[in-house]
Amino acid sequence: MGKPVVVLGIFNADTAYRAARLPRLGETIMGAGFHLGPGGKGSNQAVAAARSGGDVHMITRLGRDDFALMARGVWAGAGVTPHVIEDADSHTGSAFIFLEEGTGQNAIIVCPGAAGRITVEDIHANRALIEGAGVFLTQLEQPLAAAEEGLALARAAGVTTILNPAPAATLSDRMLAMVDIITPNESEAESLTGLPVTSLTEAEAAADALIARGVGAAIITLGEKGVLYRKDGQSLHVPARAPGPVAETTGAGDAFNGGLATALSEGRPMADALRFGCAVAGISVTRTGAAAAMPTRAEVEAFLATQAGSGD
Repeated sequence: MGKPVVVLGIFNADTAYRAARLPRLGETIMGAGFHLGPGGKGSNQAVAAARSGGDVHMITRLGRDDFALMARGVWAGAGVTPHVIEDADSHTGSAFIFLEEGTGQNAIIVCPGAAGRITVEDIHANRALIEGAGVFLTQLEQPLAAAEEGLALARAAGVTTILNPAPAATLSDRMLAMVDIITPNESEAESLTGLPVTSLTEAEAAADALIARGVGAAIITLGEKGVLYRKDGQSLHVPARAPGPVAETTGAGDAFNGGLATALSEGRPMADALRFGCAVAGISVTRTGAAAAMPTRAEVEAFLATQAGSGD
């Protein structure tokens, strides 16, 4: 086991309702299904990193409520060490997810609650933890100022910094210059650069645009096409592989980011880290759910062993 992976992000309790349609204002309708489960990109990535073998620490805010107990239970089961600021004046993050029965389309309302109040002071309260990490991983679901401060502290201490820019937001060149590796998907890369990403060539152009703004390297995640790594004008494409039929792609990006962080924290070369992250994601899509779909280290190593010598 290498140095710790420190994740700054949020936990959401996802409440998913399935019905024929959304109700009109003032109307009550009967639903066809309900599911309550853990979510939040930061939490999902921390679970993926821990289950795949990392020494993982999660920095966030929670309320003092039942959803906070859910978060702590999920992390305990995965082996994530929480560093939680309890916020009694707010609530643990939650999301309302409506799923249209006939089409599968969704409508979502996210209320980040306490996690939306993560401050720069919270980051400094965990300064020693961040500075002692091997990898610092964050996203854009918590306040931007907190993410930027975490990246700055980690970068100054020589920690490898990974930014998963989701959901896409306007980012300053100053913030991007603190990022060793940025990991947008196709739509996020397009949002950040204004360039379309529908092919490997276009992904390279978008990656170069991000690198020109100061990031050290870019990894564009391409769904069923795998991932493209770009640095110093050179590219490495790692295809997506799964050990079985795809059941659900929810959380695949989080699985990749968590697996990548674990591999890099162990000092693996980038090519190996990319394959490791893709293996974590590949296994996750054969299962339903997000956090619940993240594979164990043994599962990842067994899957990678089946690919040995197969080439890319």
